[in-house]
Amino acid sequence: MRYVQWIKSSHSYLSVTVARWLDHSLPRWRSFAQLIRLDRPIGIYLLLWPTLWALWLAARGTPSDQNLFIFIAGVVLTRSAGCAINDYADRHFDGHIKRTQQRPLITGKVTPKEALIVSGGLFLLAFVLVLGTNGLTIVLSFVALGLAAVYPFAKRYTHLPQVVLGVAFGWSIPMAYAAEAGVLSTQTWLLFIANLLWTVAYDTQYAMVDRDDDMRFGIKSTAILFGDLDNLMIGCCQVFALISLAVVGLQLGLSWPFFLSLVVALGAFSYQQWLTRDREHEACFKAFLSNHWVGAIIFLGLLTCHL
Repeated sequence: MRYVQWIKSSHSYLSVTVARWLDHSLPRWRSFAQLIRLDRPIGIYLLLWPTLWALWLAARGTPSDQNLFIFIAGVVLTRSAGCAINDYADRHFDGHIKRTQQRPLITGKVTPKEALIVSGGLFLLAFVLVLGTNGLTIVLSFVALGLAAVYPFAKRYTHLPQVVLGVAFGWSIPMAYAAEAGVLSTQTWLLFIANLLWTVAYDTQYAMVDRDDDMRFGIKSTAILFGDLDNLMIGCCQVFALISLAVVGLQLGLSWPFFLSLVVALGAFSYQQWLTRDREHEACFKAFLSNHWVGAIIFLGLLTCHL
C-alpha cells in the first residue's frame, strides 16, 4: 500500500514538474523560432529558388539526392543563422522601427549572447553539411560564411546593402554548380548576376517599407539612395535579371517552358510596379512577398524543360 502511494505521489510530482517545464520552455522555443524567422519563411523561399535553379541547370535536370538534401537543408540553416546575426547587429535600432519592435532581442526574450550562440551553431551545422560535397564547394563555403557575417553591418557604411545581400544570397549558385558539375561555367555567373539584380529589386521594395524610419536613424539602403527613382531602378534590375536568365536559356538550349516562365515573371514584375506606384508601406511589402512566386514560376519552367 505504501509502495502504491509512493508511485502515485511520484507520478503527481513528475506531472507537475513536466507541466512547469513546458510552461517555461515552450515560450522560449517560440522566441528562438521567431529569432530565426521560422514563422516568416519568405527568406527561405527567396534563397531556395535560385539554389534549385542552379542545381537543376548544373546537373542538366537530374541533381543528386544527396546534393538536394545538402542544399535544401543548408538554405534553411544559413538563412536562419543569418537572421540571428542580423538581429544581433540591429539590436540597437530595431526598437525604434515599428515593424521590428517585437523581435525577441528587443523584447528581451532572447539575449544577445544567445543570438550569437544560435547563429554560430547553425552556421556550424551548415558547414558540416558542406563537408559532404567536394573541395571546391567547401572552399566557396568560406566565402559564403564571410558574406553572411558582413551583410548585417553593411547598412551602417554603404547605401548598397541590398547589393551585399544579393551577393550573399546568390553565392549558393556557384556552390551548387561546384557541387554538381565540379566547375564554374559562364552560365554560373550569368545566373549569379540575374539573381543579384533580382535580389536588389525585391530587397529595395522591402527597404521602401522602412524608408522613413531608416532615414531618421541613419540606416542606409538603396531605397534611400534611389529616392524618387526607386521604381524605375527596380524595374531596370528586374528587366536585366530576366535578360540574363534568357541568355542562360539560349546558351543551354532550353525549351519553351523556361522562356514562358520568364514571360510570366515579367507579368509579375509589372504587377509589382503597379502595387508600389504610390509607395504605400503595405503595398511595397506585398510586392516584396510576391517575389516568392516569381522564383517558383521560373523553377517550374526549368522543371518542365527537357534539359
